[in-house]
Amino acid sequence: QEPVPVLFASFYPTGSDSTYEGLRDALLQLKLNDAALSFEGEYSEALGRGWKCGFLGMLHMEIVLERLRREYNLELVVTTPSVVYEIHQRNGKVIRIYTPARFPDLSAVEEVQEPWVELEIIVPSQYMGGVLSLLQDLRGEQGDTEALGRDILRMHYRVPLSEIITNFYDRLKSVSQGYASLSYSIIDSRPGDLVKMDILLAGEVQEALSAIVPRSEAAKRGRALVEKIKNVLPGENFTVSIQAAIGGKIIARETKSAYRKDVTAGLYGGDYSRKRKQLEKQKKGKKRLKEHGRVHLDSETFMKIFK
Repeated sequence: QEPVPVLFASFYPTGSDSTYEGLRDALLQLKLNDAALSFEGEYSEALGRGWKCGFLGMLHMEIVLERLRREYNLELVVTTPSVVYEIHQRNGKVIRIYTPARFPDLSAVEEVQEPWVELEIIVPSQYMGGVLSLLQDLRGEQGDTEALGRDILRMHYRVPLSEIITNFYDRLKSVSQGYASLSYSIIDSRPGDLVKMDILLAGEVQEALSAIVPRSEAAKRGRALVEKIKNVLPGENFTVSIQAAIGGKIIARETKSAYRKDVTAGLYGGDYSRKRKQLEKQKKGKKRLKEHGRVHLDSETFMKIFK
């Protein structure tokens, strides 16, 4: 059968049109020995021309991205990994979106449907408690559990695909000390109360970091995401505000402190007003940077955020 992609992310080259053509040629060459990779052209007002790529999972995406960087020397901007959502609009139209950037205004949305999968987890019985605790954090439904032997269990669980595409597999391996194995298959699409969450860096919306999240968990996920961005974001010479927003409402905020150079290091003795003058000059400079500065995110920083 033709491999069916279940995870989508868009790759945008940083550079000229020749870089865009180079990315297309690189994807065509990777496709020769990777039948599961799919891609098509896409345009974003914020990021320019790029390619929407389909993958079998996060590991598949990481391998393709690393090959593009190492073998073809491409520096890319990567959007938030997402699944296919089916949106029923109030005017009767039904659209399918692959990236959060395509999510329409909430006032025009009647219903959002997301894909659900059935998980099959095989795990030694002594780790069952940890796996159950992990599964309870997901928006899912527990199925039956059967014994495959004296100490081996097979567990079934139904859950939205979006819940397991990022770090679920790593967490499963962690709670089972590496012994658990996982497989899943798509079963159907179900309605969900979902909203688009935007991330703003220094007051500017970062389209690549937008995500579609459950409304009930938006505040919790927003706080976790802005805190993670603060920890992995490279420092700047100006203070960077990191905000999560739904529509025009800010639901979470963190602040990344600026680098600070010791401008008074060469001043010895004399009146304190000399030092104060240097500090005031530095303060004004940082204020100008904060007003006009922009934050640049490379593909390595993006992958640290999504990991």
